Amino acid sequence: MSDTVLHVKDLEVQFLTDAKPIRAVDRISFEIKRGQTLGIVGESGSGKSVTALSVMRLVPPPGQVTRGESLFWGAEGGQPVDLLQLPNRQMEDYRGGEISMIFQEPMSSLNPVYTIGFQLVEAIQLHKRLTRAEAEREAIARLQEVRLLPDDTELRQRVVDEFHQTSAAPPGDRDIERQINRQKMAFLNRYPHELSGGQMQRVMIAMAIACDPALLIADEPTTALDVTVQATILDLLRDLRDRRGMSIMFITHDLGIIAEIADYVAVMYQGKIVEAGPVWQIFSAPQHPYTKGLLTCRPQPNRRLRRLPTVSDFMQVSTTPTGELVIEQRETDVEQALKLAEEVSDSDLEQRLSSLQKQQPLLSVRDLQVAFPIRGIFGQTRRYLLAVNGVTFDVYPGETLGLVGESGCGKSTLARAILHLIKPSSGQVIFDGDDVTALPQDQLRLLRREMQIIFQNPFGALDPRMSVGAAIMEPMRIHRQPNQRREQRDRAVYLLERVGLGADALNRYPHEFSGGQRQRICIARSLALNPKFIICDESVSALDVSVQAQVLNLLKELQGEFNLTYIFISHDLSVVKFMSDRIMVMNRGAIEEIGPSEQIYRQPQKAYTQQLIAAIPVGSLDRIRERQAQRGISVH
Repeated sequence: MSDTVLHVKDLEVQFLTDAKPIRAVDRISFEIKRGQTLGIVGESGSGKSVTALSVMRLVPPPGQVTRGESLFWGAEGGQPVDLLQLPNRQMEDYRGGEISMIFQEPMSSLNPVYTIGFQLVEAIQLHKRLTRAEAEREAIARLQEVRLLPDDTELRQRVVDEFHQTSAAPPGDRDIERQINRQKMAFLNRYPHELSGGQMQRVMIAMAIACDPALLIADEPTTALDVTVQATILDLLRDLRDRRGMSIMFITHDLGIIAEIADYVAVMYQGKIVEAGPVWQIFSAPQHPYTKGLLTCRPQPNRRLRRLPTVSDFMQVSTTPTGELVIEQRETDVEQALKLAEEVSDSDLEQRLSSLQKQQPLLSVRDLQVAFPIRGIFGQTRRYLLAVNGVTFDVYPGETLGLVGESGCGKSTLARAILHLIKPSSGQVIFDGDDVTALPQDQLRLLRREMQIIFQNPFGALDPRMSVGAAIMEPMRIHRQPNQRREQRDRAVYLLERVGLGADALNRYPHEFSGGQRQRICIARSLALNPKFIICDESVSALDVSVQAQVLNLLKELQGEFNLTYIFISHDLSVVKFMSDRIMVMNRGAIEEIGPSEQIYRQPQKAYTQQLIAAIPVGSLDRIRERQAQRGISVH
């Protein structure tokens, strides 16, 4: 049997546009061994996902594979087949059977009108000749394997305990089995919207492994998840790989995640593999400037820097008149880049925080509560859900308060209540001396000039029918600040230039920009009225780590220039630590702990905070050595 599962040779994929063909994948080659995880890393547009879709023969039109081979040996070994040359009917047998794929967004991969049980059983019956009852048993086994359902022993114990609590008579074996089966079927009958993001991703993994694939392709499967859920999914994939001897192609933009799961790494940039090698080699001695940039642009766990290094610190990219990319390498290594980024001492941090807290608070939140009614079938309120429960804190002028916690902890609800986009149930929000919760509508509208928000999804925050210039000038037009059209346009141009775009962006539309550029446009719009206070609500969570570093640096620069005060919301504690003077940790609507950022990060007092920090994929050599040792691989 061949030791190789997949060997891609000289693969090229082009998208045929009216102007000219765009080469999304540019003659790349790689192979994946049995039981090995190949990590493919790079920013959006580098060709990672198109490479995976090419293997699955799912490249959407107008894209097409124009050359190359994709040799697949499968579970049985023997002679390889070229997946790119198979007739469609034969390829359907491989797709979902011998090769499975998990996508980034599970909600768009699962059909919302069908139960998860129906969708799992359908996938199993498509590739296995099983009766409905047999396929249901297989679906339950897979859900137990991905730890969504307890195993039979644990379920039995739960049922016995429930019987003891509700009945004096001891349960019979038939009663126990009936109740176990009822609980299993109840889970199969749930709909996707009844599950969390992490649970839906586990359903997708269960579906992917249901037919015992030799190769699992995971395309950014943890990007939209909290760090704790992300750590759980990575642990699950490692466990499945090792127990099943399954190979994984894991695609991500984050080298920190690659360190947690990959054995071998391929770094992609502009459709090419610019560097490849064992994970230890890539992290200990990166050769290509792009790899060096990706390694250093994440916030450093043991260093507090004034700014984050970016890919541009290591290389300059230009385009020739014929459209070819030219990469000019800078003579900078990782340590030099970190030195240039300037480490901040603990005493400097303490001095800055002490200076900030000598001022009067710009924002004071006192015993704030936000409750949502839970209604019955006929619309009557049955009870209230406390999304924010008795929160009290201050924010000082020029300060960044980091707000961190898992999805559903109340972070965004708190932000909206502060801005009075949601009406609090009780408590006070005092901004610059005014109680926001008690202001009449006309005064609240005036106050909105001073308080702004930057949302997570920049494409959803911008009207696709409105030009960038119109979007930035809209708040100026509404508040008549400045009043003259020419002055509004001049300010819009200034703000675009300040966030690294330029006057030529003024008449373009959101779809013409990348995700990072769109977020810069949202930042420019938030500054249109010279606000004092901005809430950044997961504003970098959806960005590539390289673009994220640029946006975080920009937010810090703008804070210094305009004396801005931030509440910076994220589920990623390492990003929050880089940005913040203090960190506030939320859990289930309440504050777990609050304090100086370095203190919270280095000496967390609460178990919940410790769990968040432990889940951060740090990408250290020690962690790689530990992971490789668990696989019996020696690194030097």
